Amino acid sequence: MSKLRTDVTIDSLRERQRGRLPDLLGFRAMRLEAGLLRAELDIRDDLLAPNGFLHAATVIGLADTACGYACLAHLPPDAKNFTTIELKSNFLGTAREGTIAAVATGVHLGRSTQVWDALVSAPDGKTIALFRCTQMVLY
Repeated sequence: MSKLRTDVTIDSLRERQRGRLPDLLGFRAMRLEAGLLRAELDIRDDLLAPNGFLHAATVIGLADTACGYACLAHLPPDAKNFTTIELKSNFLGTAREGTIAAVATGVHLGRSTQVWDALVSAPDGKTIALFRCTQMVLY
């Protein structure tokens, strides 16, 4: 099982995302610890679907980035990177304003693959999405 790397920090993740999709979404990594990453995103009008509710891609962007950053922070010492080989999301609710949060937790942190789950919650704390992704570790 991979351990949390000391060379990956909240600050290094923020720097890594500059000018990339997570930056455009407004993704903020808030807490990183062994087997877990907490993140949040403020809902803005441009992140809503035409029906006025939170766009599914916004929720997936939050969850996938949280899991991806967590994976990066838990890569084996000799690994170079990772790539997503599968992801799935179940939507249970939505939000129109406020800040949504994601908690990514490691399910399997192996040398060749990692599996991460994320629970995405609305500002009132209700779960709005369950997310799972499988990452291939690259050497």
